[in-house]
Amino acid sequence: MTSVLIVNEQSLQRRGLRMLLAEEPGLTVVGEASSGAEAVRMSAALCPDVVVMDSHIPQSDGTETIRRITRPPTLPWTPELSRTQGNGPRVLILTPASHEQRAYAALRAGAGGFLLHDATPGELTAAIRVVAAGGAVITPGLTRALIDTVRQLQPALPAEREVGIGTLTERERVVLTAVASGWSNAEIAAWLSIATTTVKAHVSSILAKIGARARVQAVVFAYESGLVRPAA
Repeated sequence: MTSVLIVNEQSLQRRGLRMLLAEEPGLTVVGEASSGAEAVRMSAALCPDVVVMDSHIPQSDGTETIRRITRPPTLPWTPELSRTQGNGPRVLILTPASHEQRAYAALRAGAGGFLLHDATPGELTAAIRVVAAGGAVITPGLTRALIDTVRQLQPALPAEREVGIGTLTERERVVLTAVASGWSNAEIAAWLSIATTTVKAHVSSILAKIGARARVQAVVFAYESGLVRPAA
């Protein structure tokens, strides 16, 4: 059973989401929050698998909320810890298309995926399951926005990012490049003529080495580090 915490400023929208998710087998809503601060408190108390958060939470508050939910003080987010313990809940952001440019900061804070407000109920429940399993949910428009943002920031990227890339083996760099290109584990396995379980092991090792929790953060890292360069 996947537990969900709903975060939305509007009580009517919270109720609508609760009613929708309550009808879905395998999902249970454990609580509702109307602000970032309340979301952090309830997340710590209820330990949901996924926090579904509306992007209308103010940007600065929302970014800090994501960081505090996904990296709670009692579970510091480090590569060493990720090998031995669990992590905080995963966060799925619901956003209008006009807010896609905000995604970069949210992803760096730890968000596991984004879904547009006009998504269907089936798309929402599928996205919750994907994020709960550690996968990434990202819209085509958001992918474009991320690439544009990274291109603009690339000249000023911190040099310490190269340290993370330096810890990856040659095979891990190849796998990360494929992940950043949107390939699935099965596609990568077929391309490299290896087992899907081997690809999963490579991805897990990559995430641990670069200090990421999910594939979507690994994609951002691949562009930031220069391993993958946006097309002009």
